Amino acid sequence: MDDDEIDRFIKSTTQASGTCNQEAVQTLWSGYGSINRIELVGAQFPSVIIKYVQPGEGEHPRGWNTDLSHERKLKSYQVETRWYDRQRNGPSPTLARIPKCIGLKSEGDETLLVLEDLDASGFAGRRSSVNQIEWQSCVRWLAAFHSEHLGLASEGLWESGTYWHLETRPDELEKLDDLPLKKAASAIDAKLKASAFQTLVHGDAKLANFCFSSDGSEVAAVDFQYVGGGCGMKDLAYFVGSCFRDEEAERRESEVLDFYFRELEVFVEWTGIKIRSPDLEADWRPLYRVAWADFHRFMKGWSPGHWKLSDYSERVTREVIESLQEERV
Repeated sequence: MDDDEIDRFIKSTTQASGTCNQEAVQTLWSGYGSINRIELVGAQFPSVIIKYVQPGEGEHPRGWNTDLSHERKLKSYQVETRWYDRQRNGPSPTLARIPKCIGLKSEGDETLLVLEDLDASGFAGRRSSVNQIEWQSCVRWLAAFHSEHLGLASEGLWESGTYWHLETRPDELEKLDDLPLKKAASAIDAKLKASAFQTLVHGDAKLANFCFSSDGSEVAAVDFQYVGGGCGMKDLAYFVGSCFRDEEAERRESEVLDFYFRELEVFVEWTGIKIRSPDLEADWRPLYRVAWADFHRFMKGWSPGHWKLSDYSERVTREVIESLQEERV
């Protein structure tokens, strides 16, 4: 797509008479495109976010330039496009705030998404660390998202959500030199998939993908490249690991889980779905540490020496492996 084609598409989908002042927000992972903010003239909203996926010969920051990696990224953008298309053409999520999709266009491997500018909608805050109100806002969003999608099919999305799930990471598993963890990887994955309560997971619910209201009491989430089926604990464990270091993640574990399940109970009741919250909690709560071990498996193969490979993560993973071994006896 050339610049004129993109400009025409933006104007036609937003009913703007013109565009101006393009601002770079960020480049996409491995150089697969860009995200920009564009101001509008004569439209009902002042600006939009343009996510333009243009796969090329990008360089992976950690050297994982393989055909499998390339195909996974391409699929991730196809999944995100389908996700936003579902929101435009079906019931939109009402409990967990996401940007509205104003328009989308695909040509081959190129994709253009015209999205609501969350900054202009009151979610201009970004955080590199969080206080109590802020982490609770994110965890509340996860509880809302998971409750709203309980039991829904992942058709057109990732069958297993998250970017680190085992089926798509054979290269990282091969590099893993922790033999007990390597041996247990399939059992850990199977344990999460065996949950009686499957939902859609965001799949990349790190702190950087949440946009905050001015007081931090509300959030919206972005980046749905890895949305798909799974146990909600995968999102929760990953989020906690993205904003709390070793000791604090351990210290806050029970507090975060208690808060999440209180919020989940409220949202499940609002949805009217025929699921008993105590049954859901009894199934999911023990899987929090299994989900933590699942991500630890990926990190240890993908980036040995990463700061997230903490003593806490090692202890949690050892306990999970021992528990799985006991189940097989």
